[in-house]
Amino acid sequence: MIVRTEGDRKTAHEMGELLMADDGFTREVRLNLARTLRRLDVTARSLFAVVDQKSCFSGPLFELLLACDRSYVLDADGVEVWPGSLSAGALPGWNGLSRLQTRFLGDPQRVQKVSPARRKARSTATRRTSWAWPPSSPTTSTSRRSCGGGGRAASISPDALTGMEQNFRFAGPETLATKIFGRLSAWQNWIFIRPNATGERGALTMYGKPERPQFDYRRT
Repeated sequence: MIVRTEGDRKTAHEMGELLMADDGFTREVRLNLARTLRRLDVTARSLFAVVDQKSCFSGPLFELLLACDRSYVLDADGVEVWPGSLSAGALPGWNGLSRLQTRFLGDPQRVQKVSPARRKARSTATRRTSWAWPPSSPTTSTSRRSCGGGGRAASISPDALTGMEQNFRFAGPETLATKIFGRLSAWQNWIFIRPNATGERGALTMYGKPERPQFDYRRT
């Protein structure tokens, strides 16, 4: 799934600051937004964010960028993402941490350098994995190589790729939700019982044999 945004970064950032108000309606909006982002965390699809000059990954949409498994950032002037006050913990993930805290789990001090409102952040502010591509390289060819057009994602079982992504999505403190969504559902429901693993030509069935497994790439 390719995630793009387009619009005015300043407006999106200001909207995020308005969502920090302490009233009943705004609080419900924040809770709904946090719940929506957590639904992305449990999707079986790979999420790819593309950041270019038209992108407005700022304010609440910055959290959408952090929810993606991979991000591709154009290495050019005018390409920015703006973290806001919402990224300081108002929209926690399943592990109880903000997405910035999860992203910099091994270096917590970096969170304070990125989180101030309207601070310019580049690809280092994205969550699990990020790449910067030069302006001469079209985004279509860059992302296609990773999404399956001859890239490494096409060389392994799509179900196994989902399981590995779930492990990255639920880093940090172990909670009941991370045990269910990050371990139980991903590996037992998405991998071990599917034909890509245990079918006639699945990875586990063909393990140790000279033939290669055959994967159904229509699955998610």
